[in-house]
Amino acid sequence: MQTLLTDRELLESLAVEVELNLRRHVEAADGWQPHDYVPWDDGRNFGFLGGTDWEPDQSELSEVAKLALTVSVLIADNLPSYHREIGKYLRTGSWWRWVGRWTAEENRHEIMIRNYLMVTRSVDPVELERLRMDHMTKGFRRAPLHLLDVLANGAFEEAASAVRHRNTAALNENPIVTSISERIAVDDELQAEFFAALIDAAFEQAPDQTMRAIADRVADFHVPTVALPDGRSSDEVLAEAGIYDPAKEGELVFGPLLKRWNVFGRTDLGEAGEAARAELAHLRG
Repeated sequence: MQTLLTDRELLESLAVEVELNLRRHVEAADGWQPHDYVPWDDGRNFGFLGGTDWEPDQSELSEVAKLALTVSVLIADNLPSYHREIGKYLRTGSWWRWVGRWTAEENRHEIMIRNYLMVTRSVDPVELERLRMDHMTKGFRRAPLHLLDVLANGAFEEAASAVRHRNTAALNENPIVTSISERIAVDDELQAEFFAALIDAAFEQAPDQTMRAIADRVADFHVPTVALPDGRSSDEVLAEAGIYDPAKEGELVFGPLLKRWNVFGRTDLGEAGEAARAELAHLRG
């Protein structure tokens, strides 16, 4: 029977891996600036400063691209809620420095997209601000998790975000939108790698607990959603547009990570781990 490790024990025993992976992440993720992706020459004042207020015909983006970028900026803008949720588990040493780094990266994604949308007048700025106020006022809170659940969920969420941004890039809306979406997808994939590498390390120390966390997070996985003005959710509309379809999560989000962790080939599991793996196999159908 495996010894159950507490969250505090796991925080301590994985601290070296966190530091190593944080250094690797920063080295890989640095080297770009959000302002480089914004066509500043396209900008002009709105009516408040004597310019011209937004009109629908000023936007050159398709409805799908406008929706995809609006959802991205609203999710990233809700960063205080996500920072609080992840930070309350990781407030020590290298873990806390990772929280700060992750938060800063998510913030620059929001800065880049929002600046692009405003400068190019791609969306109604008043409507975007109304949506932002509503989304952030509602905030985000998840049920209490254990440390390994936080790590598994982080890997899945960032992998899902990468899928969404890769599909936005694949719209080929225009070269700048493609570049913005690809840049964010790269960051998402690097963030997913950070969490996934810690799950690798956790399997070495607590395989049953790690398998249990993965099974639970797959069973309860939900991407962040935004309520749209027409009453629909962003999940529904993005699925229809082929940007992100929850029905494909098994193939595009969970599958690659489960393969990376050798979930169905491991030989180090006890009874509890085997039970969790059986649940995963059932979830996969």
